[in-house]
Amino acid sequence: MAPGGDGAPIYPVYLVERQRRIALEVVKGEVDVDELASRLGVKREDLMRDLEELRHKGLIAVERVEQQRLVLTEEGERYVLEGTPERRVLEALKRAGRLRRGELARVAEQLGLRLSAEEAEIGLAQLAAAGALRFEDDYVELSNPEAAESRVRAVEEALRGIAQGLGAPEAVVPILKRRRLVEARRRASMRVRPTDHLRQLVERGLLGEAWVVTELTPELIASGEWRNVVFKPFDLSAEPPTPTFGRRHPYLEFLDYVREILVSMGFEEMKGPHVELELWNFDALFQAQDHPAREIHDTYFVKGGLLGRFGDAELMRRIARVHEDGWDTGSRGWGYKWDPVRALRLILRTQTTAVSARTLYARGEGEYMCFSLDRVFRPENLDAKHSMEFYQLEGIIVGRNVTFRHLLGFFHEMARRLNLGEVKVKPAYFPFTEPSVEGFIKHPKLGWIEVFPGGMFRPEMLRALGLRDVNVAAWGIGIDRIAMTVLGVDDIRLLFARDLAFLRSVPRPIPESMVG
Repeated sequence: MAPGGDGAPIYPVYLVERQRRIALEVVKGEVDVDELASRLGVKREDLMRDLEELRHKGLIAVERVEQQRLVLTEEGERYVLEGTPERRVLEALKRAGRLRRGELARVAEQLGLRLSAEEAEIGLAQLAAAGALRFEDDYVELSNPEAAESRVRAVEEALRGIAQGLGAPEAVVPILKRRRLVEARRRASMRVRPTDHLRQLVERGLLGEAWVVTELTPELIASGEWRNVVFKPFDLSAEPPTPTFGRRHPYLEFLDYVREILVSMGFEEMKGPHVELELWNFDALFQAQDHPAREIHDTYFVKGGLLGRFGDAELMRRIARVHEDGWDTGSRGWGYKWDPVRALRLILRTQTTAVSARTLYARGEGEYMCFSLDRVFRPENLDAKHSMEFYQLEGIIVGRNVTFRHLLGFFHEMARRLNLGEVKVKPAYFPFTEPSVEGFIKHPKLGWIEVFPGGMFRPEMLRALGLRDVNVAAWGIGIDRIAMTVLGVDDIRLLFARDLAFLRSVPRPIPESMVG
């Protein structure tokens, strides 16, 4: 029978000083734990034990709610402090009038408005989207100042609202997300509300304060203070908390499992640097120096214009020949003047095929199989299927009698050992392989995803590296996507998650029969 229910008597309840203060705050009405901590002048985490004890005594109810909130990115925070690019462009056009587009940043600086050339283009694009600009030849001017001011003010107020924790109008949020000025973050909140029992105790003045002790000491007996304290009872029936044991990150477990599979198939692991020469990442792979993938939107370049060093002039000469006219491969090459300086530029490698090129150059002809399982870097937009830093499983099979069938057989064998199900393949194109193929597997939630790209290295690549009498089957597997399938996740970002509850719930990627 609940205290006070159906005429049951209500007895006084004595709490320690802070728990009584918490109870008196909560009895005023439902409150968020963060707000409660602010009222009491303590940290949120300092309340957790007190709240649990009050809940166990039936004085409060605790509800955990997960919410999404918008927060400013670094760029959004900068715009709050310095003003948005469109605000600065608007002010420049208001003061200077009609301007050449290319002179906007310089004129803004003269007017005391800090504006880079890149920000000028951003500001122009935003004002143009609002229908507030008129472009004529190379000139630009305001055509609708009211529309421009309305657009600028809406973005500024939204950014300030998010900075102050007040949120933003729904119509503006998609614009801010597209511009990467805000991002949504999940946040778990706790709300506390009083029970009827607590309300009755407070109404009747039966919620007292006492010194609660857990041990009867000689000092308490000698001083007589034992008469004025409340002894905290021990609940011997309560189950102790189950200890949570550590485990390796499931994604790292999966990568080690893949390594074990490849080693058991006779492959050796090869290594290479993360900061790489364009020579190995592109040129040695017969990838033209004007290929779009080599531009800034697909490659991270090391700042400062530093160049690497490479001492094999003969290799450089062979690479130049196959690029310019095909050399003795029967190919016509790419038909341009190869630049050896560009080949020495430093980048973050975009593909572990660079490691394969290094290995073929170092080991030459023979019969061997190698793999590389390591990180590569590309300027991607982070979403459920893409990341700017990810793992790639590179591999080569070298030998006189190696054929395209060996490559397809390898894909099917890997799919079998990883329990990936059916593999579908279709022709593909890569600058350094011919024939080329893309293999697909079916993710339970994302559908068919491409994970097995590969092919036979072209003669232009092999001749330049000094290999003439062998064939090389090669692949660069998207191992992150395979891991998503094996681990049963549908978001690549979860592979790098630090959420302990999620990590503990992910099944082990290794069959139980293989666990020692």
